[in-house]
This record gives sequence, C-alpha cells and structure tokens, in this order.
Amino acid sequence: MSGQAIIPAANTPPVVSGSAPSPISSGPALGLVTGFFSWFGNLGIFSWRVLRAAFTPPFEWRELIRQLDEVGSQSLPLVALAGAAVGAVLSMEVRSSMSRFGATSLLPSAVVYSVIQEMGPTITGLVVSGRVGAGIGAELASMKVSEQIDAIEVSAINPYRLLAATRILACILMLPLLTIAADASGVLMGWVAQTLVQPISFHQFIDAGFRGSTLKDFLPPTFKTAVFGLIIGLIACFQGMRTRGGAEGVGRAATNSVVLASLFVILADVVLVKFILVVFQ
Repeated sequence: MSGQAIIPAANTPPVVSGSAPSPISSGPALGLVTGFFSWFGNLGIFSWRVLRAAFTPPFEWRELIRQLDEVGSQSLPLVALAGAAVGAVLSMEVRSSMSRFGATSLLPSAVVYSVIQEMGPTITGLVVSGRVGAGIGAELASMKVSEQIDAIEVSAINPYRLLAATRILACILMLPLLTIAADASGVLMGWVAQTLVQPISFHQFIDAGFRGSTLKDFLPPTFKTAVFGLIIGLIACFQGMRTRGGAEGVGRAATNSVVLASLFVILADVVLVKFILVVFQ
C-alpha cells in the first residue's frame, strides 16, 4: 500500500560498511605468509636429509674433489680481481678523507683492517654467491627437470649425498681460502694505490698496517666465510633440487639461488660481526 511505511524485520542484521574482510585483500597476504613458513620448513627438511646423508657411507670423495676445483680454483681469478679493485678504491677514498684531518699516517692500518676484517669476506661471499650459486642452482635444476636426479635415486645412489652434500662441503671449505686470496689482493692493490701518490715500500706498508694487531683480529673474520659457504651451497642446492616447470624453472632456480644466497649472506654478516665483537673483543 502506498500510504504505509515498510518496516524491516527485527532479526535482519544491519549492514556496516567495511565490517567483512574482502577475500581479495586477505588472500595474497595469507598466501605470502604461508609460502614464507613453508619455504623455511622445506629448507629445514632438506638440511636434515643432507646432514644425514653426509655422514652415511659410502662417501663421494671423487665428486668432492671435483667440486673443490669447481668452487675454488675456478672462482679464484674473479675473487682476486674483486678484492684488488676494492683495495685500490678503498685506499684512494681513505686517503682523500684522512688528508683533511692530517692523519695520512694511519692509512696503512685503515686499509689493512678494512679489507681483512670486513670488505674482503663480504666481497668474497657476494662474488661466490653470484658465480657458484647460479651455477649450482642451474646445474641441479636442469638435472631435476630432465629426471636425471630420479635416475640417480633409482640406481640406489643417494642424490643428497652425491649432489648436495659434496657441493655444500666444497663451498664451506673453499670460502675461507678464497677470502685469504681476496684479502691479499686487496692489501697489495691498496699499497700500489698508496705508492702512486706517496712512495712507500711494501715492507713499511705491511709493518704499519699490522702494527699492534694479533691473530684474533683477523682469523674470526676470515673463518666466518665458512658460514657464507654453508648458506650459498645449501640454498643453491635446495633451489635446484626442488625445481619444476622445464626451462623456465631452470632459469627461475638460478635467479632465486643468487638472490636468496646474497641476501642471506648479508644478513648473516650482520649477525656474525656482532658475535665476533662480543666473543673475541
């Protein structure tokens, strides 16, 4: 009837704008959180399988030696070049800054400490994560999509021991040695850059750079790169052995290996620097 008002039912709930969450807005965030924890859970399972396989005979000594050569000697020229470039640039920048305060006599110590304690290990970790991480990720991913890993497993060979444990152990063993090479190249080029401006003998440069220092000032920063090697090898093997999707998956695995390994190397460096300062101070 036109003259009567329409009264809504008493049990009809009022409609409040914004009271119900939109499934479109909550879905991606929930998927991101779930994927984050799922990735770390799968990484933990993978790490346990590799650890268990690494201590189960027979041991793959021949494959380990091949990976030591691949990770170590094949990466040496690139690591040495990167360390030399960092040492030269650091020497020029530090000299420019110290000359303003009349403290150029402290240049050798600043270069030596900066290269050996931080720049050398970090640059080595990032360079190796770029070269070795991408190589391991792409190699294992191609073996996964071509079902070579399945064939190895069918042949009663543990792929975690043959493929993953050897590569991870090679990264752990070779990163400190590569760091020493990067440190030596950085200090040498720092001396060369200093000599071009103000001639000084190499013996005087080294004597002034290491004056008052002990082994505990240099050994912990060098051996912390073993943790970098563990991170690089573990993430690269994990990303490669879980690949799906053919050639596109291989490229994605290589990219993710480099990005994630570099990110976790930087984060681990922050934690390890604080740990070294607390324990070895």
